Amino acid sequence: MKSILSSDLSVINLGLVRFAEPLQDMGTPVAACQWQPPAEGNPEIGWKLAELVNHPKVEEANKIAFERYLASTPVLEGIATAADVIPAMQGKKLILHSGPPIAWADMCGPQKGAVCGAAVLEGWAATTEEAATLVEKGEIAIDSCNHHNAVGPMAGITSPSMPVWVVRDTVNGNTTFSNMNEGLGKVLRFGANSDEVLHRLRWMRDVLAPVLKATLAHMEPLELKPLIAQAMHMGDECHNRNVAATSLLFRKLVPVALRHGVASPKELDEAFAFIAGNDHFFLNLSMAACKAMLNAAAGVPGSSMVTVMARNGIKFGIQLSAFPGRWFQADAPYVEGLFFPGYSQADAARDLGDSAITETCGIGGFAMAAAPAIVQFVGGTSDDALNNTISMKQITLGINGNFTLPMLNFTGTPAGIDARLVADTGIRPVINTGIAHKDAGVGQIGAGVTWAPMPCFTAAIEALYEEVCK
Repeated sequence: MKSILSSDLSVINLGLVRFAEPLQDMGTPVAACQWQPPAEGNPEIGWKLAELVNHPKVEEANKIAFERYLASTPVLEGIATAADVIPAMQGKKLILHSGPPIAWADMCGPQKGAVCGAAVLEGWAATTEEAATLVEKGEIAIDSCNHHNAVGPMAGITSPSMPVWVVRDTVNGNTTFSNMNEGLGKVLRFGANSDEVLHRLRWMRDVLAPVLKATLAHMEPLELKPLIAQAMHMGDECHNRNVAATSLLFRKLVPVALRHGVASPKELDEAFAFIAGNDHFFLNLSMAACKAMLNAAAGVPGSSMVTVMARNGIKFGIQLSAFPGRWFQADAPYVEGLFFPGYSQADAARDLGDSAITETCGIGGFAMAAAPAIVQFVGGTSDDALNNTISMKQITLGINGNFTLPMLNFTGTPAGIDARLVADTGIRPVINTGIAHKDAGVGQIGAGVTWAPMPCFTAAIEALYEEVCK
């Protein structure tokens, strides 16, 4: 002790910075290390977490789940009418929504507005008011997209007559679906349901989808991982920035459509002008591809790998590989970001949509280092974009070498969220996303960044402990 007290000290301080201040005042070098108790300081969950760390069954299960995810090869097979490929919709008045399942009475404003708009689109109601009454009576059913291997951004709405992308994993055989992207602003997925919105959706169903379906019929199934990877080298992160990915898709579609004359010149002009003017067009394809990759990892007993993150504007839900179809939920957070002129946080709905499947898959917010320009849309700085990616490495099982980051010396994106690491470190998965107005019928009012709520992960830890350690 005498030698320690009489020698020059260099101190590492764990936890509260205040402990280091007296030493710093005396000129002692102190390296501060941020630390907080695991599981937000809950000793019971902390003990269960400790039992799961380095548990042989969990480690082996995670290895299997992560390898299946990496091996997945999603391809675009074509476009179909939702009712033709989603069995539960056949002959039924069913509308799918984003996030965990939720009762109509509990739905947020934009999701209600989107459901009502879809009901009018289907011809089940003449007005949105009539549509609301029919849903209240149970004459129109609602369910989570994720229960049907589907995903949808923001409100997530998919109804029977809507066209959907059909994506198949050629390695594991699972098929996933996503609706088509309408663009930004006053669109159904943000809760808008005016005549203008419904007219656009009818045109997408009657003109755009047939043009693309006929074009894809003349192509081999399109591998989506290489396209996403190339787009990331061009400045996309394939959630809120899809400029490059949409352009790459455009380049593949147009020559084939023109060569085979798949539609009239007027229809071709309208269809490809729409895609060229919609930088987010690829988003829904990106989501379906990510859903397919994560479905490959689902269903491994004992795995703590997160395979779903989704929000319905009221609740945020996750699923683990160990528990396919089982939701662990918490209140959905608000989004911090940039608002369109005339709007503020007071106007915003809570976090909404299935598009966090991109972050769950290791792109989107996890790949913001590839897309520093994203901050012009969601706020923050280019340093924030880089740091978000770096911090996600602390809560993931590994990296995805298929998706590399030029800004980080072409290392792969952090991927395979481990619920144990989230609870242990206190680092929550980052998500960049759009912001919908809290009321139905208004639409998008901004975009920003948010973080998955911790209670989802601590609840998942408790369930995993019961399965593995009891």
